[in-house]
Amino acid sequence: MTTTASGSPGTTHEHRTRNQCVDPWPWTAALGFASGTLVPTPARTLYLAGQAALDDAGVVVAPGDMAGQLARTMDNVETVLLVAGMTLSDVVRYDVYTTDMATYFSAAGELVGRFAAAGVVPCGGIAAQVGALAMPGLMVEVVRTAAR
Repeated sequence: MTTTASGSPGTTHEHRTRNQCVDPWPWTAALGFASGTLVPTPARTLYLAGQAALDDAGVVVAPGDMAGQLARTMDNVETVLLVAGMTLSDVVRYDVYTTDMATYFSAAGELVGRFAAAGVVPCGGIAAQVGALAMPGLMVEVVRTAAR
């Protein structure tokens, strides 16, 4: 337990890697993210391009189904991490872009559950609603940064 500048309690905890979550506010964990991640040097860093619900041929998966799109998106994220020799426990930031924020939050358990299953509370990034994504039918796209 740590104390923030305002005197409120904060927490830090280690990822399975050497990365350390820094969280001065207890309410963030209830929303499924940490406020910051401290990455010691030297570290290998992977900047994942935007990942979406695309199959191996680049065709949109689960049009109109946010939970289905989140599941495929997370499969794709884990595939890129695996190729780089990393796992979800190495993710230090994630950004979410969605065409429908309310629908995203109602289905976000898929994303949060994947991290929880890996024993990780990832550092948050942003969640933003956009008018459209790169391909018709996409409802969500995520950008990740991982470090090990």
